[in-house]
Amino acid sequence: MASDLIRYDLLVQDALRAVMRKVLSDVAREGLPGEHHFFITFKTRAPGVRLSNRMREQYPTEMKIVLQHQFWDLTVGDQAFEVGLSFNGKSEVLLIPFDAVSGFFDPSVEFGLKFELAGEAAEPAPEALPQVAAHPPGRAKPKPRGSGSEPAEIGPAAAKDEAAKPAKSAAPIPIEQGKVISIETFRKKP
Repeated sequence: MASDLIRYDLLVQDALRAVMRKVLSDVAREGLPGEHHFFITFKTRAPGVRLSNRMREQYPTEMKIVLQHQFWDLTVGDQAFEVGLSFNGKSEVLLIPFDAVSGFFDPSVEFGLKFELAGEAAEPAPEALPQVAAHPPGRAKPKPRGSGSEPAEIGPAAAKDEAAKPAKSAAPIPIEQGKVISIETFRKKP
């Protein structure tokens, strides 16, 4: 069998990350439409992730955030996004490279993407962190959303409930409806 020198698996993963980047860019510009909201799971030790030591101690490997009612200053760059969230009444600003995201789910329409991540590396030097563009001049920063009654993060029990929900597929090839897309779907089997 011939080797895949083009690396279609990586191209598909990049294309699916571009879907997430486009959606977040639209939300940063226009706000959340209708009932849409997002659960985003990411590796807290992935290169370029920026969060407080307090949050890193609480979530040493993986964290799930909710972008619904309590988020602000969402900015989206080519390589990462930055967002303000409230955790137990304390404001935090997180910088999350798209390469650190392992899952993206919009429960309002049961749409989900699951990403395979490269091996985790040690913390990068500050100059190696991806940069997110600041708010454009003359544009007001978004205000915090909602009533303050919604959590910004899902704990382990709620995360298991969300993982059990089916997700619609956005794959360019037919796969069974109700499945979360994994990059493994696109890999050749030996």
